[in-house]
Amino acid sequence: MTEFTPIASTVGGLMIGLSAVLLLLWEGRIAGISGITSRLLPPYRDGALPSRLGFIIGLVGAPIVLGALSGFEIDLEVSANVPLMVGAGLLVGFGSVWGNGCTSGHGVCGISRLSRRSIFATAVFMGTAFLTVFVVRHGMGA
Repeated sequence: MTEFTPIASTVGGLMIGLSAVLLLLWEGRIAGISGITSRLLPPYRDGALPSRLGFIIGLVGAPIVLGALSGFEIDLEVSANVPLMVGAGLLVGFGSVWGNGCTSGHGVCGISRLSRRSIFATAVFMGTAFLTVFVVRHGMGA
């Protein structure tokens, strides 16, 4: 059963939105995580490597810092099904490249800019996610 956490989810959403706005204001860049991550590898075409690295370190480090400061245990559950995880990772990576962005770039930043392409892309990946959950839970009995 999925836990309902409206306060934590709202605070998390506000923090994601704030980070996207700050990155746009300070760096003039869209907070698309797949694009930021892919540009961590050479060839480097601009001088933004430190800010990209800082952004990714912040994404990974924020829950660790929060857990250390608040005393809350970070509960992370990852599937032990390696073929499933590899397949899912490849599909997400392919979708991010094929769709010219990811959930953060299209879903957070693109929709807020009223980009028709981002609205369509978000509708496609959210529809696919809904269908996948339905099939896995009801069709496969997981």
